[in-house]
Amino acid sequence: MPELVVALDLPDAPAALDMAARLTGAVTWVKVGLELYTAQGPSILAALKGMGFNVFLDLKFLDIPNTVRGAVRSAVGAGADMLNVHASGGARMMQAARQGLDEAAAPGTAPLLLAVTVLTSMDERDLPLAPGRTVADLVLDLARATRDAGLHGVVCSGHEAGAVKAACGPGFICLTPGIRPAGADDDQRRVVTPARAVTAGADFLVAGRPVTRAADPRGAALSLLEQMRQIGVK
Repeated sequence: MPELVVALDLPDAPAALDMAARLTGAVTWVKVGLELYTAQGPSILAALKGMGFNVFLDLKFLDIPNTVRGAVRSAVGAGADMLNVHASGGARMMQAARQGLDEAAAPGTAPLLLAVTVLTSMDERDLPLAPGRTVADLVLDLARATRDAGLHGVVCSGHEAGAVKAACGPGFICLTPGIRPAGADDDQRRVVTPARAVTAGADFLVAGRPVTRAADPRGAALSLLEQMRQIGVK
């Protein structure tokens, strides 16, 4: 069954660690993004790993190849179990990221390295697409480039996960952010329910606010997991 990743998009370590404590035993993966990492640095990864969590470090590196190579090395050294770059950085940048991963990881223990295709907050209105081109076309182009650069998979909407799997192979990882229970409404545009993401073949589903802003975060996480299991056993 796919894994649920809870996004700890919180302002500081006390808030993040308190939320993580509520989720202990319910989920095994948490995400550390730009806000929390900028506030606390690598120490937050060590604290979360000390609580038994796998950590997805969501910093979306995008820079010249040598800088990204060094950033990936540092992220691996900080203890990230999964990390990402922007696929729009191009083949050389992604290849450099993979090189940094291989340089820093112990043999057989490399974290997962993914590339972001198109943010789930964006749609055709936000992108300079050529006439006749869609977001799905762009996502597939970036996914194929990511595969060819030697990365493990991509971050993509559940709307495109099935097509990515078909184009890049069943072993190519799809991490799907923007997971929302049916009827949810917020600033994201290309969101999907847990059922749709699992049906599309997503390997990791990321949910933040539906869990962390719930009155009962643990219960909300368990509810999402149950929705995922119900699809998985059909």
